[in-house]
Formats: sequence, structure tokens, C-alpha cells
Amino acid sequence: MISDETAKAVQKLLFKAGSVTIVTHINPDADTIGTGLGVYTILKRILDVPVEIVNVSKDLPRYLDFLPSFTKIKKRIDFETGLVITCDGGSLERFGVDLSDRKIINIDHHHSNDMFGAVNVVIAEYASASQVAYRLFERFATITPESALCFYTALLSDTLYFTTSSVNAEVFEVARELISCGVDPSESARNLTQRHSLASLRILERALHSLSLYMEGRVALMYISKSDRMATGATMPDMDGVVDHARSLAVVQIAVLMIELDDGGIKISFRGKECDVSQLAAVFGGGGHKEAAGVILKEAQTQEIIDTILENISILGLIHG
Repeated sequence: MISDETAKAVQKLLFKAGSVTIVTHINPDADTIGTGLGVYTILKRILDVPVEIVNVSKDLPRYLDFLPSFTKIKKRIDFETGLVITCDGGSLERFGVDLSDRKIINIDHHHSNDMFGAVNVVIAEYASASQVAYRLFERFATITPESALCFYTALLSDTLYFTTSSVNAEVFEVARELISCGVDPSESARNLTQRHSLASLRILERALHSLSLYMEGRVALMYISKSDRMATGATMPDMDGVVDHARSLAVVQIAVLMIELDDGGIKISFRGKECDVSQLAAVFGGGGHKEAAGVILKEAQTQEIIDTILENISILGLIHG
């Protein structure tokens, strides 16, 4: 629940700002992009000052290019001063730019959020950052079909099509309200599920070929090397959802995907079934949600990572049944 005090504090900052920069997190997913674009389309309509939306990642998820104002996303911040709105990031480091001296409205739903904003609109019980943003902006702005489509798509994606444990009556109420604002739910679903690139299928094949099972099949690990990415032409967005294929196995409770990065680092994605994998990510200095978490390691050996993961799954008692 967003308090009147918080909503008024956000309005005060917005209507006093000389410019607004909306920042979405690196290695973007549908929640950060959908939330950011939803906020962008609202602010462009209600404010008389310049508004920009930024993501500094090398690649954006092209399957989201159906969202209104997708082409407005910039690679760098042009407004050196002014208000900043961060979307779906638990720490400033998640955004890949220096925001240390900026006044920030922090919109998020991670329970590990650092509360780095001048105003923090962080509700860990909500299923997506877009749910937070919608409940905030509906307090003082009309939600147009364009904004609603962005928020709904983000909600649909971050709940894995309403299958995560964060889904409750409030989530379906938000979905209903957004649909009543003019969203065609089938449009979002089609664009999220039926616009995969050929590279995404080729990299999935390689990831599945690497799949190994541990702890009587309850833990599944996959690995994508730099050479795999180069051979298939896959970008980071092409690997969205790969880890969920391992989690889909009946006996698997924890799925892990390790991706070798260009600089030799390793990006690790954790997915869980009714177990808190954010605890596992925290072992490596990462974070996230109970059922979806991750971390990027600058220097690490693959076998050492696997050994540490398996050891800490046992220590933390994450496997059940």
C-alpha cells in the first residue's frame, strides 16, 4: 500500500523538477523496460519539462519493441542535473551509471533494496515494479492505454504469466484494471511468447546440452560459454528465460544458469520452486526475489562456482522433500 505521504512526496519532486531522467537496469528485462516506459508515457503527458528514458546496456530486448516509446530509450543520460527515477533495481550499481549525486525516486519491489532514493517507493510484497508504479501514478495521473500496456506487459513477464508465488488477488485486480484501461492481454502474451529470435533457440539448444543434475535431480545447472554466444549470435536478451527451462523439470527445485561474459566474468541466474534462492545469490554478493535472483562475478572459475552453490544449498537447507 502506497501512503498518501509517499504519493505527495513524489508529486512534489516531479512538479518541482527542471527535467526528469528515467533509468532502467542493465541486462534489462520486461519489468524494468515496461515500468520505465509506462512512467515515461505518463510524465511526457503531465509534465512541462524534458523527460528522457535511459538504459546503458549494449543490447535491449527487441521483443519489447511493440511497447509505446520503445525507440525513445537512450544509451546515455543527457540531463546532467534534474530528478532521476530508477525502475526495478535494488541498488544504484544495478543501473550501470553514476547516480550518487542525484535526487532519486526509487521505484522497486526487491526486498533487498538499499533504499537509496530521496523518496523510496519500494513494496516487496508486489509482484513487479510495474505494479508499484501503477499503484503510485494512478493516485494523481490518468492511466492511458499506452501506459497500461507497458505496465501490464511488465507484470505478465515478471510473474512468469501469473505462475510465481507472488501472485495473489491484488495482482489479478491490477491486471483487471489495466485491461479496463484498454490493454489487449493477448497482444502482450503473443509478443512475449511468439517473437523469439533464431539465435535464442540456438543458444537454448546449447544450454540444454550442458544441463547437469545434482542432489538427486533437485538441482539443475546449465552453462553458456562465450564461444556458445559467438557461434549462435545470441545477445543477452536472447538468453532471457533459458534458466526457466531447467526449472520446468518435475523434480527440479533449484535451477542455475551460468553465462560467461566478454570480460571473463560470470553472470549467474537462480530460479527456485518454493525455496528462497535470493539467499543463494546473497552468498555471492547478489540479490533478487525468493524465486528469482542473480549475481555477476568479475572473476571466478566455473567448477568453484558450482561447488560453492551446491555446498550452500546444503548449508542453507534450501532443498525440501
